[in-house]
Amino acid sequence: MRHNKKFNHLGRKAPHRKAMLANMASSLIAHKRISTTVAKAKALRMYVEPLITRAKEDTTHSRRVVFSQLQDKDAVSELFREVAVKVADRPGGYTRILKTGSRLGDNADMCIIELVDFNEAMLAAKEEAAAPKKRRSRRGGAKKSTEVAAQAAPLAKAETEVEPKSDEEGAMEKEENAVAAQAAPLPDVEDAPEEPKADESADEEKKEE
Repeated sequence: MRHNKKFNHLGRKAPHRKAMLANMASSLIAHKRISTTVAKAKALRMYVEPLITRAKEDTTHSRRVVFSQLQDKDAVSELFREVAVKVADRPGGYTRILKTGSRLGDNADMCIIELVDFNEAMLAAKEEAAAPKKRRSRRGGAKKSTEVAAQAAPLAKAETEVEPKSDEEGAMEKEENAVAAQAAPLPDVEDAPEEPKADESADEEKKEE
């Protein structure tokens, strides 16, 4: 019976379970993501995350503790050299489980477990979403104002132009002008100016000559 036992035995004896988790942890550290069942991934997460936390402190004692669990020198070197540097600012939650469906043979729930800080695609998408939007500059204000003025000029000209009058309005205006012309008093005709008379003295002088 498993009364009050909070971890998954995974159908294995303790030595087999420890060896399997150590091998899976080494593969996860080396390849940064592995595919397995959801049950094994949850057990692996509880196993490997304390080791990653231990790797943040690069001392001989920490390396010996991690090596006693993994039993793999290459995995220990990779953990302290690369993984610990990437997750230095992260306070836990170093792994992510992504479910991928069911296995074809026994219909077991499958997933991918990966190190969060090594998924470049998700990190790039997150940076793009968090990046502030660029503001549009107002350097082209003068150009825009001239364009607006050029567009507004024909509109203003069209507004100032008088709309053509209809035929009825034109006929009525002509009748009113004719009545006003008949009612207006005729202007006084001034006498034509007299032609200047030639000097008589000049004629007399010509006769004497």
